[in-house]
Amino acid sequence: MKNRILYCLAAASLALSFFFEQAPAPTALGSPVAAEASLLPDFLSTDPVEGPSTRASYRDSIQYSQYAQALGVKLEYTENKDLLRTVTDWLGTPYHYGSNSKRGTDCSGFVTRVFKEVYGITLQRSSRSMFENVQRVAKDAMQPGDLVFFRRGPGQPIYHVGIYLTNGKFAHSATNGGVMVSSLHQAYYQRNFYAAGRVAHN
Repeated sequence: MKNRILYCLAAASLALSFFFEQAPAPTALGSPVAAEASLLPDFLSTDPVEGPSTRASYRDSIQYSQYAQALGVKLEYTENKDLLRTVTDWLGTPYHYGSNSKRGTDCSGFVTRVFKEVYGITLQRSSRSMFENVQRVAKDAMQPGDLVFFRRGPGQPIYHVGIYLTNGKFAHSATNGGVMVSSLHQAYYQRNFYAAGRVAHN
């Protein structure tokens, strides 16, 4: 019996010495053990209330808030994040007629690049050709990603195109400022708005 107790004590002592040898020493910035432990809840949360879906929703909320601030729009938090991110990345690109790069782009060039990046869809290069290949939608039924077309009065050709975002706001490349977000309620765009169209997504 006495020998059995001694064996147990020796085993416990060996286990404790192994643990302390393996534990990393504290650093000047704090204990690495504590720092490592602080990361564990992100992956090993035992809280039944806060699981991976809750953390994902939190990250989504932060991203939507960033896009809303950058684009100056009020979001429902259900919009296509790839669309919002891509448009945000293009903001401030200067206007350059006939081009479609981040060094400079015109309105239809901007739209074609966004649709290729977000949806993998290759659109026609001109705003007029785009209009001929969309499904017309009512102005009050527009959804994020629909195209908005403009012309300077009845009988005039379409001269401008943009991508509808939400709440009357659309993204486009304007001659007087490059890629930006504008409102359909602005007098100029309200006067020249012609139609909205939806691109078929395969």
